Amino acid sequence: MIDNEKIVKVDKKAAAETLKDAVRAKYGKIAVDGESCCSSCDKHDPRATNISLGYSDEELSLFPNAVTGLGCGNPLALGEIKDGETVVDLGSGAGMDCFLARRMVGENGKAIGIDMTEAMVEKARSNAIRHGFTNVFFILGDIEDIPLEDCTADVVISNCVINLSLAKEKVFREIRRILKPGGRVYLSDMVLTGELAKEDRDDVELHTGCVSGAIPVDDYLSAVTSSGLEVSNHSLDTGISDRQYGGRPVASIKLKAHRH
Repeated sequence: MIDNEKIVKVDKKAAAETLKDAVRAKYGKIAVDGESCCSSCDKHDPRATNISLGYSDEELSLFPNAVTGLGCGNPLALGEIKDGETVVDLGSGAGMDCFLARRMVGENGKAIGIDMTEAMVEKARSNAIRHGFTNVFFILGDIEDIPLEDCTADVVISNCVINLSLAKEKVFREIRRILKPGGRVYLSDMVLTGELAKEDRDDVELHTGCVSGAIPVDDYLSAVTSSGLEVSNHSLDTGISDRQYGGRPVASIKLKAHRH
């Protein structure tokens, strides 16, 4: 007898792996070629994109080799990061947010980047060596299964990455697990403000471009709180829809949360 339920589960798992492979391939190419993740952008100017997302010209000048323009906000601008703290960046890319966090935590602190793309991890490590940083580390790993011990981080940051995961609730449970009691979360990500057209929902390129993997705002907030994290503040940048995503019903959420 054919177990249809088992077949559906297998098909969903295969589809998830296909999307993950597409994300890995896309961002590996970006690491090497410097392209944009935004398939709707006519021209890709990483510096201009980052300035529009809340980074200063001074910050971008410090680490030019790590400027990729892949984000949807500046998570480091959402809250205080203190000297001596440990910051974990989920989806750390070429390392820019880790390097900026390192300025805040100083010599006594630590910045750890987690990324699933080997080429990005290699690029970030090369950038860290270039700048002589000995307390910034980059680890190859999945954000659904973060390769760090419990209660590692004082702060978890992430910039336009969690939308790419098909297991967002698991990601937030992992964030809570690696946070110390009282630890904070500062993140920017893409969410839906309306319904995507079916062709957009099924478009793998739009998934890797941070559109079709996004979920409605309320569902996103529910995924955060159901993990045991408490949201203290959030806001939406709806203008990013026209600036970067061809007017599709998406927005960048800026969110602060904490673990009790």
